[in-house]
Amino acid sequence: KQDYAKAVYWYTKSAEQGFAIAQCNLGVCYEFGQGVKQDYAKAVYWYTKSAEQGNARAQKSLGVCYDNGRGVKQDNVKAVYWYTKSAEQGNARAQYNLGYFYHNGEGVKQDYAKAVYWYTKSAEQGDAKAQCNLGWCYDNDWGVKQDYAKAVYWYTKSAEQGNAIAQCNLGVCYDNGRGVKQDNVKAVYWYTKSAEQGHAKAQYNLGVCYEYGQGVKQDYVKAVYWYTKSAEQGYASAQYNLGACYYNGQGVPRDYSKAKYWLQKAAAQGNEDAKKVLRDRF
Repeated sequence: KQDYAKAVYWYTKSAEQGFAIAQCNLGVCYEFGQGVKQDYAKAVYWYTKSAEQGNARAQKSLGVCYDNGRGVKQDNVKAVYWYTKSAEQGNARAQYNLGYFYHNGEGVKQDYAKAVYWYTKSAEQGDAKAQCNLGWCYDNDWGVKQDYAKAVYWYTKSAEQGNAIAQCNLGVCYDNGRGVKQDNVKAVYWYTKSAEQGHAKAQYNLGVCYEYGQGVKQDYVKAVYWYTKSAEQGYASAQYNLGACYYNGQGVPRDYSKAKYWLQKAAAQGNEDAKKVLRDRF
């Protein structure tokens, strides 16, 4: 029978004798409060013991602790150090994290080529986040020659694993015929997958599809539904479109008060169309 407390007991016995895997597993128990009271400092202690012996999983976990300031002072440079140690041993999540740090210049000088290198290592092992970001690099000419077909390839790999960002990006590719034959129906399919996970841009894009009948039967009510979901997350374009729906009574009863509310929300974020409507009509 599963018993975390007993697992901690025996991991401790083994860890105290220097067994690296047990030290790492004990760190996991302390980090997540499994069989023992959650204690990030003790997690860091045991991860360090294990990482110093070369355990790749512990090195990755220790990097995460430094990354997030969990049980230790936040330190991107040390996070990069431990991610590198782990990534060089083939840990897929460490490879992704290291790629992300190179991509954004956190703890290390920004280097898109190195970001692509590590994203690729991770993506080839099936890491969905790395696949998405690698697609993004191919899409935007970051660290690699722009290649929309390869962007679609990696977005698809990631999207099929349920990554909401990749699903939205793949929808955009189908929407615009970028790297793939233009297909509004497939765009709607991927926007829906992403939108249902709460991705604000996908919710907005799906709203547009319903408003204009692109890849789906025109349905103003559903357009308003998705614009609302997106607008409530602060997506300015959705706020503007939702305001317009209330102003025109499209998919929802006409309501100038609500129209003004959403237009002001959009305008406050710099949406020029919203500013113009407020200036001209209110």
